[in-house]
Amino acid sequence: MAYPFQLPGLEYPHDALEPHIDARTMEIHHGRHHAAYTANLNAALAGHPELHGKSAGELVADLSALPSGIRAAVRNNGGGYVNHALFWELMAPGGESAPGGDLAAAINAAFGSFDGFKNRFAAAAVGRFGSGWAWLAAGADGSLEVLSTANQDTPVMDGKSPLLGIDVWEHAYYLNYQNRRPDYVSAFWNVVNWTVVAESFRAL
Repeated sequence: MAYPFQLPGLEYPHDALEPHIDARTMEIHHGRHHAAYTANLNAALAGHPELHGKSAGELVADLSALPSGIRAAVRNNGGGYVNHALFWELMAPGGESAPGGDLAAAINAAFGSFDGFKNRFAAAAVGRFGSGWAWLAAGADGSLEVLSTANQDTPVMDGKSPLLGIDVWEHAYYLNYQNRRPDYVSAFWNVVNWTVVAESFRAL
């Protein structure tokens, strides 16, 4: 997808992830926050037709190639666009409790066990000061790592492939969990779409 970017639709109703993520949060998060990133990204690019053929992922992957006057806007809003487009796909009602196959084997090899991975991921999510994301990402060599990014930065900016991410901006959880970010992170495991994560891993 290239300019003008469109807000991706959800593959499930707003209330499909309840009780883990409430419908009102989904309505605001998708319909207002992601919509704002989409509109602001389009506004930043409006006067730069030479960039209109690039995907949002391509734009944020090479920020240094952008005109300096729009670099920050594309970083923030392009990153927000890319991160959220992936985030909605990474969740599903009644998701599997754990990955299988090659992904499970790779997680076990990298982190010792699935529980070891979950602990690392949760620590990255809870430990992110302020707004940001926690990720399971793959390096250029396919190696897996858990990392955290600030604001709307994405592993793509460092040449890595995000496989699983959780949004820990307060708008992602505050209506239901208030300041209890660890509870939100714990609940997230109930809605992870491991099928999508495994497909991304196979595509590396």
